[in-house]
Amino acid sequence: MIPAQAFEFEQAYLIKLPALISAPYVEVQRGIDQYGYIAFDGNFYWVPGLKRHEVKVLRYPDHIKVYHRRELLIEYALPPFGMKNKKFYPPGRPRPRHEPKDRKNPSGDEEKILRSFSETVDAYLNFALKEQAGKHKHHFVRHLYRLYQRLSAELFEKTLTRALSYRITDPDTLDRIAVLQMKEANYHLPFVPIDAEFVNRPSFLEGRFTQNADLTRYSTTEEDDHGSGTDEDA
Repeated sequence: MIPAQAFEFEQAYLIKLPALISAPYVEVQRGIDQYGYIAFDGNFYWVPGLKRHEVKVLRYPDHIKVYHRRELLIEYALPPFGMKNKKFYPPGRPRPRHEPKDRKNPSGDEEKILRSFSETVDAYLNFALKEQAGKHKHHFVRHLYRLYQRLSAELFEKTLTRALSYRITDPDTLDRIAVLQMKEANYHLPFVPIDAEFVNRPSFLEGRFTQNADLTRYSTTEEDDHGSGTDEDA
């Protein structure tokens, strides 16, 4: 039968479900990592609480619910289709300080900035990234980007020109090349004047009279760790 005609015929025999019955869902088990996140469908969701136990995740058509022993811990709306490697936490709460354990940390933005710097840098990346793969590639690009931020444009260009001519990709060697270029250019760090009157500032004077911390309990702990006992222990 044509589906529309079949529905018209069967509709009279259908029983309408009460509103109390929950929508269909898919149930999966997840573990909370040390930073409080669970991984689900390529994204990471923060779960409140300090315990790192197994939880039950119920996936509905447009949201998920996280349970532990039938207690609802948190609920999230699902992100748009295709969104991956994102982290989610409740609005209005302090942002978690740490990244999820297994979250990928791509370096595409840094690489794009470096390639747009000059043709020399673009050519160096084409050479250097052939020998890098996976996490090593991202670490290398981020190291190169930090070098780009620390050096002047001229010095960074000279460093990579020399690295490309000698086919060098080791990050420590790149740092040494930059130092060598600075010495050859007779580069000096700019003088930063320091106001000697800072010792007379109210905040400095107030800090001078702060009570010293009591560190005696640490020495006691150290003695206990080395097996030093008391008369009562004897």
